[in-house]
Amino acid sequence: MKHILILVALALLSVTTYAHNPNSEPPIKTMKANASVQHIVLFKFKPETTPEKLKEILTAFVALPSKIKEIKDLKWGTNNSPEDHAHGLTHAFVLTFDSEKDRDAYLPHPAHKAFGTIVGPWIADLTVVDFTNQAK
Repeated sequence: MKHILILVALALLSVTTYAHNPNSEPPIKTMKANASVQHIVLFKFKPETTPEKLKEILTAFVALPSKIKEIKDLKWGTNNSPEDHAHGLTHAFVLTFDSEKDRDAYLPHPAHKAFGTIVGPWIADLTVVDFTNQAK
């Protein structure tokens, strides 16, 4: 009986520790094999960005998968959230890579660097977040 009480106490302690630490990740017993990496890019363009320039920038971004074999998928669109949390970010891009290694090959790729010279002068703000997909 004493051993059961100790095990219950330890289990409660681990649950309580996780519940009070919002920055910790939930315990995962099995990681998804070959989990993909999502590369999320959010842009806020300068007010002087013309519709023609914006079209040029979007066309250049959408062309990246044809130039960089590591990009497995690209989704993009403009913000249409009814919540007021976008902080002026208007365009979202989600690139999928098979691995961190593939994402890391994309970052210094000449086509990605060339895109940076096209978009760079027109960016008022930029947010980039990457994560490895934990979904089963």
